[in-house]
Amino acid sequence: MDIQTSDAGDIEVWTPEEVAAAKRAGEIVLIDVRTPQEYMFEHIEGALLFPMAFFDPAALPSQEGKRIILYCGSSMRSGKMAEKTLAAGADKIAHLQGGFGKWKEAKQPYIGTDMATGAPKGVAG
Repeated sequence: MDIQTSDAGDIEVWTPEEVAAAKRAGEIVLIDVRTPQEYMFEHIEGALLFPMAFFDPAALPSQEGKRIILYCGSSMRSGKMAEKTLAAGADKIAHLQGGFGKWKEAKQPYIGTDMATGAPKGVAG
């Protein structure tokens, strides 16, 4: 894990491998800040959707017992929402290094779309 310094405070930056391990262990809440359309096309299984356009740090779940990790396509939007969360008074927040693009590059599993049927399907990574 790296630390990204912002005007609002320090943001944890987790690698895809760290996120995958913490997800398997049930230690995190993963929140996708992309658009509903992006999420419907492909997303990390089990991730909650909280689009940047509607993002309100006050509505985030408690981090009591589980760290919140935000992600987007490249980590630009999730980084901005992490900074917004700290500016709103949170003492800690994390986001996925390189976003969903790096998640797929690291061969981590996700939910994609079966182009023949339009149905969701698991992708091994």
